[in-house]
Order: sequence, then C-alpha cells, then structure tokens
Amino acid sequence: MSATDGPAVAAEDGPEEPALAADAPPAEWSDDDDWTDEALALLRSLRTPHRLNRVRQVAYALYCTVLILVVWGGVPSLGLFLQAAMGADYTGGGPALLAALPGGVAAVGLAVLLLAVRDGLWRGPVVPPRATIDWLLVHPVRPGPVLRPWFRLSCGLAVFPGIVASAGAMVVLGLTVRAGLPAALAWCLIGGTCLPLLGVCAALSVERSERAALLARRLAPYATVLVLGFAAQSALAAAGHSVHWLDRVVLWSGPWGWAGIAALAPTPAAVPGSGVAAALLIVSTGVCLVRADRAAGTVSLTLLRERARNAASVLAALRTVEPRAARLAVNAATGGDRRLKVRLPAPRRAWLVVYWRDTLALLRSPARLGRAVLLTVPALLCAVPAHAARWNVSLAATGLALVFGHLAVAQLLEPARIDTDDVRRASWTPFPFAGLMLRHAVVPAVLGALLGAAGSTVAVLCGAGPAAWLAPAAVPALVGAGLVNACRGAARRDLLYRPAQATGGGAGNIVAFAAWYATGPAVAVPLLALPFSAALRGGTVDSLGRAAAVGAVVAVGLFHWARVRAEKLPAQARPGRAG
Repeated sequence: MSATDGPAVAAEDGPEEPALAADAPPAEWSDDDDWTDEALALLRSLRTPHRLNRVRQVAYALYCTVLILVVWGGVPSLGLFLQAAMGADYTGGGPALLAALPGGVAAVGLAVLLLAVRDGLWRGPVVPPRATIDWLLVHPVRPGPVLRPWFRLSCGLAVFPGIVASAGAMVVLGLTVRAGLPAALAWCLIGGTCLPLLGVCAALSVERSERAALLARRLAPYATVLVLGFAAQSALAAAGHSVHWLDRVVLWSGPWGWAGIAALAPTPAAVPGSGVAAALLIVSTGVCLVRADRAAGTVSLTLLRERARNAASVLAALRTVEPRAARLAVNAATGGDRRLKVRLPAPRRAWLVVYWRDTLALLRSPARLGRAVLLTVPALLCAVPAHAARWNVSLAATGLALVFGHLAVAQLLEPARIDTDDVRRASWTPFPFAGLMLRHAVVPAVLGALLGAAGSTVAVLCGAGPAAWLAPAAVPALVGAGLVNACRGAARRDLLYRPAQATGGGAGNIVAFAAWYATGPAVAVPLLALPFSAALRGGTVDSLGRAAAVGAVVAVGLFHWARVRAEKLPAQARPGRAG
C-alpha cells in the first residue's frame, strides 16, 4: 500500500481512533511539503489555452441537448396543452395513472439507486483521468481538492436526467389529472433530484469501501426482485387490481416511496404526510451529500487506479464497437461472474456431453438463471394488456413481451456465445461446429419452455384464459433468434463507415449496424408479434393453434439461418480472414 493511501485507511479502518481530515496529508509529509495550491495553480495556468476550447465544446453539447429536448419534448407538450385548452380531454387515463403511481415510482426510484450502486462497483462517481491518478496524486498534494470536483461533476450529471423526467411528469400530471403545473413540477423535482443524488452518494460509499461493495453485491439480487415486484404491483393497479394498504406500505418503505408520495401531493390522490415525506427525502439527501463530499477525498490511490483501468477497458470496448466485450468487462469488475462449485455426474454416453456441459455451466452461473427468471416476469406482464386492448396497443404490448422473452432466453445461451467468441474452444467436440451450435440450443429451449410453462400456470391460476399458454410456444423461435445473434461472428465495423450515399449518412450507418447486431430478434419479434397478438385478443383454439404453428415455422427458419452462419465462423477465424 502506498503512502498516499493513508487518508483512506484512516477514514475506513479506524473509526475509534482520531481520523485524519479528508484534506490532511499523510503523516510523513510536513506542512512545508504541501504543494497542493502551487500544483493546482500551475495546472490552471497550463490549461488556460485549452479552457476556451473546452467551454465551446460544453456549450455546443448543452445547446444540442436543449434543442433536442425543446423539439422532441417541449413543442409536442405545448401542442397537447393547446388542444386541451380547446376542449380535448386527456383525463381518461388519469385514475389508472394515479393507481399505478405508488408502485411505478417506487420501482423507478429503487432501480435508479440500484444502477448507481452497480456503477460504483466497477467505476464510481470519483474517477479522475489516469494522469491525475498516476502523476498528480503521487506528489505531496491533498487529494480532497483534486477528487471533490469529480464527485460534484457526477452529481450534476446525475441530476440532469432527473430534472428532465420531472418536467415530463409535470406534463403528464397536468394533462391527465389537471394538476397545477408549478406545483406538479415542484413536487416532482423533489424525487427527481434527490434520488439521483442519493444514488451518487451510495455509489461513492461502494467505491471507497470493500465492505459496502460486498454488501451491495449480496443485496443486489433481492433489490432487483423488489424492483420487479413494485413494477408488477404498478401494472396490476393500473389494470384495476389495486391494494391500498400495500400501496401505503410501499410509499413509506424508503426514499423510493417518499418520492412517490411527493409526486402524488398535487393530485386528487394525495397521501397524508406529503410534507413529512418531502422533508425526510430532502434532509436525508442533504446529510448524505455533505458526508459524501467530505469522503470524496479519501478514496485510496489503489482503488482509483483499479476503477480507472476498468473504465478504460469498457471505453476501449465501446470505441471498437464491441458491446459484448464491454458487458463482460463490467461483469468481471462488479463480481457478476461469480461461479458456484456445482458438480453433476458425468454422462455415460458421448452424445449427452454437450447438454451436460451446458447444464453445468448454467448451474455454476446462478446470476444468469436468476436474470432469466426475472426477465420472464415482465414478459408475462407485458402480455396482459395485449388481451383486451385495441389492435395497435395490443401489437405493441405483444412485441414488448417478446423482446423481454428474448432477453430471458438469451441469458441461457451463454455457452453458445462462449464457443463463438473463440471457435478453437470447440476443438474438444467431434461434432461439426454448426452441429455443435444447434446442440447448444437444446438446454436453453428446455429451460425456457419450463419457465414459460410455469409463468403460464401462474397466469391461469390468477384468472387468465388459455391464451396464457402461448408463452412456451414462443420459446423455440426466441431461442433460434438468440442463436442467430450468437453466430454473427466478428463485429461488422465496416457498416459504420460506409459512404453516405449508400446508407443515408451517419444515422443510416448506425441503423445498419444495429440491424446487423440484433438480426435475430429484429426478424423474430415482428414475425411473431402479429399472430401472437391476434391470439391474445381472440383467445380461440384456432387462433392459438395458428400462432403456435407460426412460431414453429419461424423457429425452423431461424435455426437453419443460425446453422448457415455457424458454418462460416471457423473459416472467418482463420488468420488473414476478416469477419
């Protein structure tokens, strides 16, 4: 441990002893060795020629952001209010919105805190450039004045989306429940600003303390389940199955619920104690901000170097258009790749080895199984409004349900993706590579069908009709879509740099790359959405049979496509061949 880690150690490991202040230099430095003011003054003078350039860049980015918000948000909102002034009525969905607000705001608020904590596990709100860490902070300077501006910048960046979301909530409340716009904005801003700031403070605690990071890793799965529970409660309440006592419990369960109380304050469904909830949220946020600002200067150099390396790895993967590599880097840094020591009896027949390996790999990665189960819940919930809605709403809800279903089964296809990352890993098997890829789809298809059947059983017990059994019927096609994606090969960066005449410019290049990257679900979801939506609306045996038949045909086509793609991968991986 370096000498510059002294403040962090004193702040974390010695609470009973007199701790050093955040700005205090290590013990071996005297006051005469403190060059903080001189170093910062020198840096300011050296950066002066570049400061005007940076100000111009920031001003241009801010201008573009404001312009986009005005064009895509402000002008349509103004048009809606003008139509309401001329007699248009948007209050039809007001009661459902008010019923859904407690669970919905709690789900969003807890998700914001969870995402902030996850960011703190691998990056954190205090991540200065490598030059600052490796050069400036190893000299006799106090870390506080160097690190605190980065914490405050993270706070500002976190608050901005909250302000935008609060403005959107003001528009929705003003149109649907005729709430006063100034009051709606003021009450919504309480949650929109306080929750992101609390998230930044929690992320800083996770960044600087291994104990807090370990606690965050242990609680993250339970918090994720709670987010889905809040979302399910919100969806059921919007459908008319609200439980008032449960709503009150959720609203007073923590800061995520206090934000919901504040959002309900200017509406007819205001909850008693709105002022108390707002005061609790504001005071707790202020206290956490003061403590976090003081603690921002106590992050050790060892942790800062580690976080800077993590951020550089993820940024490098994103710059080379490798989202999977970036995701794997984040999982490795957050501890998302934890594996269990699970053993299964080895099969006696050679043809069972692939399925045995796939099952063992999934059992040793419980996080993937957990994510598959959790993503199945919103897939089933999104199918609920498709049953009685108009055809366009039903089609959109069915498509969203299929997207969540694809994400669920995609978690189970990791063994196939590992083999396609490096085709040399498949040298142990006697099967052709294309045949191996098709065998990799068996275990995900079986597990996905079991998840779909379990969800359908629960839905039928809750009163759903026979259309609920469409869930397992969609699994083979969704697995085929995931296998098509797994066999896509090396990233087609050439799609991003095609001439403007070929694709319509930069936006066309991005769309072309996104279409290539998500080819499987981009084909499967539209093909399945129409017959499955018709089956959900009709609920007859004929419509269910047609939807199941279409799903089987689409699955066969996708598996054939995946086989064709897989046959090309070994040749593309040879030296001198471009992917």
